[in-house]
Amino acid sequence: MTEENVKITGTFLGREDHGIFTCQLHISGDSWGCAFGGYSLDTYDQKKKDRVGTAYGMDFINSILETLEVSEWEKLPGTYCRVRLEDRKVIEIGHLIKPKWFNPKLLSKEGT
Repeated sequence: MTEENVKITGTFLGREDHGIFTCQLHISGDSWGCAFGGYSLDTYDQKKKDRVGTAYGMDFINSILETLEVSEWEKLPGTYCRVRLEDRKVIEIGHLIKPKWFNPKLLSKEGT
């Protein structure tokens, strides 16, 4: 696993082309760039025959904001942070200076 400092150059928060509510952080490192996120932040409700929000989705968004100490999603572009990469894939994002990290795979989906 490697660690690098990166800059968030853009964000996406909304529905992707299949209607799934998701988010992404577009990040730029030293001569490379990628997106972090893409997790489903909602679920399909059989009764409603529609997608509905989940506690997991709110926890996901809140965890990003808390980890990076940013109060609003709109303030993320231009923010510097750290990432942990495994096989050239971003698996965690962290505060630039403080030992604060967010790993989506460790966020519980129970109760969603």
